[in-house]
Amino acid sequence: MKKYAVAVILLTLSAGSSVAKPKATKEIEFLNSYAVLPAGHNLPFSEAVKVNDKVYLSGQIGIQPGTTKLVEGGIGPESKQTMENIRASLNAHGLSMKDIFKCTIMLADIKEWPEFNKVYTKFFSRPYPARSAFSTNGLALGARVEVECIAAVPT
Repeated sequence: MKKYAVAVILLTLSAGSSVAKPKATKEIEFLNSYAVLPAGHNLPFSEAVKVNDKVYLSGQIGIQPGTTKLVEGGIGPESKQTMENIRASLNAHGLSMKDIFKCTIMLADIKEWPEFNKVYTKFFSRPYPARSAFSTNGLALGARVEVECIAAVPT
């Protein structure tokens, strides 16, 4: 797990003099728990990236944990496994579904949106996270659904 601290410096010119003032410090941490993906996978992305008090989860699909094999049965079972994979990833990093404030839903067929929503609403309660949903021309491994989320780290 790599951590980076980046300081952004703002230069202010006042009466011919310059004063450097720190504007913001950004801490970046790349998270890989292997709660979902198999250990030692060679896929070119991190499971999640923490930037200050936010965690950006990579898109999850309905793979069986520890494999890259999709669960069988179509949109319903894939949606359920996708959401369980999100929960497993969050839990591995000390977070829960209640910490999510934004999700992006990608569907192989937008006509499957109502069936996805039946599953989605079992993992969240009101007030729901902000959300976008759209149809794609294809998803990794032939998945029917992919979901990426952003969570806030509790203070």
